[in-house]
Amino acid sequence: MDRFATLSAFVKVAEMRGFAPAARRLGLSPSAVTRLVAALEAHLDVRLMQRTTRSVTLTDDGERYLLQARRILAELDEADASMQAARAAPAGRLVVSAPLAFGRFHVGPLFSAYLSRFPAVQGELLLGDRVINLVDESVDVAVRIGHLADSSLKSRRVGETRRVLVASPGYLARHGEPMTPADIAGHRCIHFAGFNATQEWVFEREGSRSRVGFVPSFVTNAAESAVQHAIDGGGLTLVLAYQAAAAVRSGALRILLPDFEREPSPIQLVYPTARLLSAKVRAFIDMAASETDWSFVTMTSAPTRSAHRAARGEG
Repeated sequence: MDRFATLSAFVKVAEMRGFAPAARRLGLSPSAVTRLVAALEAHLDVRLMQRTTRSVTLTDDGERYLLQARRILAELDEADASMQAARAAPAGRLVVSAPLAFGRFHVGPLFSAYLSRFPAVQGELLLGDRVINLVDESVDVAVRIGHLADSSLKSRRVGETRRVLVASPGYLARHGEPMTPADIAGHRCIHFAGFNATQEWVFEREGSRSRVGFVPSFVTNAAESAVQHAIDGGGLTLVLAYQAAAAVRSGALRILLPDFEREPSPIQLVYPTARLLSAKVRAFIDMAASETDWSFVTMTSAPTRSAHRAARGEG
């Protein structure tokens, strides 16, 4: 007995509410469909359908079995399609969304390399810090930073980043360096509103979380503006590590209060579960996972001049 043929016949008869219309849809004779359903019932030793000359209805056992049969057939179709997609060359339109700054500095170069490798793909990169609905806006893959609130999305982790408090050496020389979160009250603060609209920063140490409120001297929804104002000596700002990475490496900014940082946030590629993972999407995800370095956790401030002098044995 062909189990999948009997399942397909049973599901189609249940959906079409008759053997004749199910047979037409399956391209079989009514008698062949009848035999398939009868063979399934004999195998299960359960009556799945009540038959009359005018209609076909499901028994209680048939209703329960229909749910499982549909799931099994859907998984078989998905397995077949997935295997075909894996063998196909990436082609067609691929829409990727990402946060503004991260997209410019990291996703953009990846996407450019991807399109060079797969010229049959037409790419579209959407940058913005608004969380969008992937299905409603026809987005194939989105880069998300932080834990996912939407459990209907599938994800693949490709990195992680910290939240870092930073300031320029020049600002710290004039105003001193905060040693605890409470010390922030005495400093000029640059508020990057991309985290939240509330004018407070959250710190954590040994499982204890503290919130520090402040009156900002500058507010912006663009991390680049917050970072640049901090480089110019405007005060302290709290941003994601990748947003300040270049300035920290060059010494233009220093990381403050590292012992009070919250747990790192994951960087993930997300895509809808209801959408088959096509060759173009699979290739983009695999390329991001294998060819990028999106970990911004071990980043440290550049040594100060005094540290350089101490290393050389100078006073």
